Amino acid sequence: MTHKILCPTDGTDHSNIAVAYAAELAAKSGAALSICVVNVAHGGAKGPLIHHWTDAEVVALLDAAVALAGQHGAPDVKRVDIVSREAAAGIVHYAEQNGYDHIVVGTGDKRGISRLMLGSVAADVMARAHCTVTVAR
Repeated sequence: MTHKILCPTDGTDHSNIAVAYAAELAAKSGAALSICVVNVAHGGAKGPLIHHWTDAEVVALLDAAVALAGQHGAPDVKRVDIVSREAAAGIVHYAEQNGYDHIVVGTGDKRGISRLMLGSVAADVMARAHCTVTVAR
């Protein structure tokens, strides 16, 4: 049985599909839902650490995803801002450290031979996760 669902978003159409699916799953199962944004950190070592998004952009992404989740039946959604050098590693590490038992990720709309392949973040999350992963399309 699913108790805690983590759903990463980056504001793209395919991540919005994942948010909607995760919200519906949470509503039907009574599971807690958390929406996360992974703010990938670049640089460091000898230069400045630069985040992919500003704090305001992270807030806007989370606000939009939480509103979408509410439209799909998830009333109380936790917001999570993860900073990591790699998106998939950040998602899996956060899920593992915080007791999530289900991760819902999106993947882009693929055509032809590429539809056999998942997006790199979705594939990496599936390969590394300790729990059930659903890829929403």
